[in-house]
Amino acid sequence: MSFTPNPPLSLLIIDDNVSSLELLVGALSHMGLEILTASEPEEGLELVFSRHPRIVITDLVMPRMSGLEVLDRITQFDPSIDVVLLTAHYSEDAAVEAIKQGATDYLNKSGSIQTLRRRIHRLVEEARQNQHAAKLENQLLAASEFEGIIGRSPVMQNIFATIRRVAPHYRALLITGDTGTGKELVARALHRLCPVHAGRLVVLNCSALVPTLFESELLGHVKGAFTGAFEDKPGLVEHAHEGTLFLDEIGDMLYSTQAKLLRVLQNQEVQRIGSLELRKVDVRVIAATNRDLRTAIMKKHFREDLYYRLARVEIHMPRLIERKEDLPLLERHFIARFAAQYGKAIRGLTPRAQVVLGLYSWPGNVRELENVLGHACMMTTRDTLDIEDFPAYLPEATGYAAGSGPQASDQSGYRGALDEQERLLVLQALQTAGGNQSRAARLLHIGRDAMRYKMKKHQLRASAPGPKKGRPPIPDGKDASPTVGPS
Repeated sequence: MSFTPNPPLSLLIIDDNVSSLELLVGALSHMGLEILTASEPEEGLELVFSRHPRIVITDLVMPRMSGLEVLDRITQFDPSIDVVLLTAHYSEDAAVEAIKQGATDYLNKSGSIQTLRRRIHRLVEEARQNQHAAKLENQLLAASEFEGIIGRSPVMQNIFATIRRVAPHYRALLITGDTGTGKELVARALHRLCPVHAGRLVVLNCSALVPTLFESELLGHVKGAFTGAFEDKPGLVEHAHEGTLFLDEIGDMLYSTQAKLLRVLQNQEVQRIGSLELRKVDVRVIAATNRDLRTAIMKKHFREDLYYRLARVEIHMPRLIERKEDLPLLERHFIARFAAQYGKAIRGLTPRAQVVLGLYSWPGNVRELENVLGHACMMTTRDTLDIEDFPAYLPEATGYAAGSGPQASDQSGYRGALDEQERLLVLQALQTAGGNQSRAARLLHIGRDAMRYKMKKHQLRASAPGPKKGRPPIPDGKDASPTVGPS
């Protein structure tokens, strides 16, 4: 299998200082990267949205928009983009704060060029490794597909081997497993690999028919057999002659009809309702159920002799949670399929989206995963699926909040309450410090850059010192007079 070479990785540098831009471009030009530059944060964000760079280096302090605000906008657009912040006022507290908000790295502008090159080289190597891994995953996906079924786990490989062995020989077969595990896919694979694959595969959902019509639908009827029988009609058993009849949800079949199905299996003959004639058929029968048929036998809801006729060969489909190692392959398969269906260039999942899918228990199994990714591919406006594209219940069920890590209590407005507590603490610290931002930062045990970010976040300004030293800070924009104190 051949692949086209990967396009060069792109790196964007945002800095309002033209000299700094030129210095950074020169320092990184030897890495084989496509280097984009922007001297305005707004211009830089436009390039992020349109060109989707793999790495962004941004100055922390810029007019009209800070580097932390640029970071926030980028992580909302695509959390997989590596963002490196540069600052002239480095502190460990500010670095930790930036990393918590999603930055990949936080570097001192006055540091050595070698340090910058080393850090960026590491990110570039990681990105290239990810590109190589994506190629290998595509190859693995192709090697892990069997008759339209995706699976690399040992349990699925064993099922594939069973299908290959029994397909040429079975006359009746039972597939068990929870809803959404892929029982119909197995039935179709068995039909394609059996000697009668040129014949029809006829599907009947036993739970979808009205009980009074079930027997007529399955076995057929003759004219006048009952009210409304205006002509002879063959049933699905005859329709599947020289092919395969797939009876889905056979646990819902009427007890009285089960005996007639048993005759079809034992004698390969069918008797239409209202007729004395026995008609010979050549049909293979595959039955599937999500019910425990042994329990149904004990309760006299299912015939024991029919069960043993069907269960001579039984294939059990595992739940998705029992084959979690197949989840990445299934994700890639469904994203590729829906991206093609909706005409979108979707590259994959963000890291936090992968975490959410991995944490979820998938009670609806592969079918639920298919529905979730189909919904996400339809709704997304980006080329990478993120938490916001999933149905609302999914992040909540895993305790994972958009823009953060696992949040056991990020529901019912708790996050808003935490933000309000942070705002009040910043207000109190500034009031105690008499408007001095550096002193207030020390009271809160954070760096000055982090202090400025929190003031910007909560739209606060420091009070002016002097006679009104104790006056609390006011929301930004609420007072036209200058009130900025020392910093």
